[in-house]
Amino acid sequence: MFSESIHGLADTTNQILLFIGIKRSGKKPSESFIYGFGRERFLWALISACGVFFIGSGITVYNGIIALAHNHAVHSGSLIYLVLSISFILEISTFLIAWKELKQHNPGQNVKNILKNGDPSSLAVLYEDGLAVLGTTIAFTSILLTYWTKLTFFDSLGSIIIGLMLGIMALFLINKNREFLIGKSMPQEMKEEIIDLLVADPSIEKVLDFKSVVLDYGIYRVKCEIEFNGYSLLGDIIKEGDLHDEYDKIKDNYEEFLRFCVAYSDQVARLMGRRIDELEKKLQQKFPKVRHIDIEVN
Repeated sequence: MFSESIHGLADTTNQILLFIGIKRSGKKPSESFIYGFGRERFLWALISACGVFFIGSGITVYNGIIALAHNHAVHSGSLIYLVLSISFILEISTFLIAWKELKQHNPGQNVKNILKNGDPSSLAVLYEDGLAVLGTTIAFTSILLTYWTKLTFFDSLGSIIIGLMLGIMALFLINKNREFLIGKSMPQEMKEEIIDLLVADPSIEKVLDFKSVVLDYGIYRVKCEIEFNGYSLLGDIIKEGDLHDEYDKIKDNYEEFLRFCVAYSDQVARLMGRRIDELEKKLQQKFPKVRHIDIEVN
């Protein structure tokens, strides 16, 4: 019961920290943080997971080992089973709420993809409450076995198992939030769709050095370099005027030829700038989750 109490306290504290992280991540960008504060939710989730590991898991396992080494009296009564039953029902309820939220934000996704790409905050609640349901069951079983057999070994073992489960879950959550904090990239499928959209444009020869990073859950920044197709750009320039007339003017005049080259260079640079603006607008329309796009000419 002590171990399950620590488990419940760790879960409650964890979800308070997750709530703080979600609230703080919604702050508007500032001059010092131009991409916003989205990653702050991962920082608070990491702090929470570390607390679960060092406090929740550490104290629980320590208590189980001490109890295993020294015989202790185990008290059993109807109140204990009532408390565990109520806890079981509450944990099942919050587990189902977290799962429903994840499914709503990942429509059409299978369970594997939801658990892989779901909101880390919702996943943390899902895992914690799922583990709490299992922990309540283990606590109930270990107390019952101790009462039937009069062996305190089962009570101590239940405490150690609950603590180890907390530790494994905490390590998993620490690693998941670590990935976001150090700059996890967008899902591979989304990256391929963006590259396909870019190279489908006649003016783009190829896409190079594509990089992406998660700024917040479901919000991305993309940076890439592109090589323009010279023939396609020339075709756009010809549409704006007939080069035959220009050729007739400059073919025997070197000074006029130089002035034409300067004007043509300016025209090409402005055309590439307009085309990049059009591509960025097209990407943001099709991929609204990509909030910041930096396209450079290779």
